[in-house]
Amino acid sequence: MDLFLQQVFNGIMFGSTYAIVALGLTLVMGILNIPNFAHGHLYMLGGYLLFFFGSTIGLGYWFGLIVSVAAMGVVGVLMERIVYRPLNDQPHINAFIAAVGSLLFLESFALVVWGSQGLRIPNPYPQMIEIMGITTSIQRLLVIIGAVLLIAGLHLFMKKTILGATIEAVAQNREGAMLTGINVNRVSAMTFAISAGTAAVAASLLSPIFMLSPSMGAILGMKAFVIVILGGMGSIPGAIFGGYLLGLIEALGGGYLSAAYKDVFAFGALILILSIKPTGLFGQKEV
Repeated sequence: MDLFLQQVFNGIMFGSTYAIVALGLTLVMGILNIPNFAHGHLYMLGGYLLFFFGSTIGLGYWFGLIVSVAAMGVVGVLMERIVYRPLNDQPHINAFIAAVGSLLFLESFALVVWGSQGLRIPNPYPQMIEIMGITTSIQRLLVIIGAVLLIAGLHLFMKKTILGATIEAVAQNREGAMLTGINVNRVSAMTFAISAGTAAVAASLLSPIFMLSPSMGAILGMKAFVIVILGGMGSIPGAIFGGYLLGLIEALGGGYLSAAYKDVFAFGALILILSIKPTGLFGQKEV
């Protein structure tokens, strides 16, 4: 029983990270209708910026987190303005190629600046605690708490603010939003900033636990797309639910079967669920 509870906790922790990253990806896909393949690498860059601001410059963990999230918001705006906005009226294949190019650029940038050797951010809360037979560090618990607060805050932002309503309007009908006077370009830039910022939050929460590497965003980016498809394309509740579902599948499969195949379980779940419900768990058929 203790092993089961421990694996469930681990699944919730990883699922919290997956949910945050998939949430940012879902927002961007809703605005542009184009997958941002570089999203996992925005997560990677957020981790390195925390290392730079928090450790290299010496701002400390929390100030470094705030500055890195703000910096990644700027990176998101620049990516939307330079990479994607000029391709709005172009064939979708052009945006796909641009996304892959952005992915390669970000990974190469990290390699040049920080090198290929893994780096570690000092863990601000390494103390171990035990709750109901579950042994964990405070930092791992902080990952879950931070994810819940971020998801709740983003939900309130989308549902209770004018800017959130405009983002939803653009996601539902871009042309219709333009006709009502909404500045679509500004909304797109703001959405990219939020998306990149959430990726930085996820990286900042998890990076003190695992080492940083320039390639660490590749597998997470793939899993984020798995989660978005599992939950239903463009569905924010689906992204959240899919993130936690994937985390639990990996943790339980890795704990009871083999940790070496935990990534296989994720893609196996994708195939199984889509064979039963092709639109995803929360997706709706187009009419």
